[in-house]
Amino acid sequence: MVDRPNQQPELESLTRTQVLIAMGVTALLLLFVAKVWQYFDSFPSLVMIWQFKHALWGMGLGLGITAASAVIYQLWPQYRLSASLYLQLVIKPLVWTDLIWLGLLPGLSEELLFRGVMLPALGLNWVGLGLSSLCFGVLHLNSLKQWSYVVWVSCVGFILGYSAWSTGNLLVPVMAHITTNIITGVSWKITHPPRHSQEKPE
Repeated sequence: MVDRPNQQPELESLTRTQVLIAMGVTALLLLFVAKVWQYFDSFPSLVMIWQFKHALWGMGLGLGITAASAVIYQLWPQYRLSASLYLQLVIKPLVWTDLIWLGLLPGLSEELLFRGVMLPALGLNWVGLGLSSLCFGVLHLNSLKQWSYVVWVSCVGFILGYSAWSTGNLLVPVMAHITTNIITGVSWKITHPPRHSQEKPE
């Protein structure tokens, strides 16, 4: 994601603390929902099993998703605007070391809920895959104007869900999610250097 759209609307700025708290609270809520769902349902959830091969597959998938996102960013103006607004809101206040949390917190909590619990509960089939992916996309909806971003995130959710379904290992989408988030955060930071007057993290 290199080019900035012209006449990009300004968002109300968040502080670094607000973004980190929001990420942490959201991750805890998603993990709580996943655990409660598991407790009251008897279906077997997908688990994360460490396998070096699957870890590499996940990182490779994350690179592929990031590359596809960069292409769509250039070709689809509406998505470019929506993605830029979302990334500006979330990544701009963060410092470089915070990008680790940007990868780990959503990567673990969202995958556990949407691919580890929701997908098996709805059914390890195309219907379950579609529904869980749509729910994943809606989670990233800030406003109706961001619909194009939700469409893309839903497609990403479909890809991540299929990787979990086809391998039976939650490690693949977790690694893909973490890789995608960190690379996106790093890319945004590189292409949007802070102005000297706005370098304060709080």
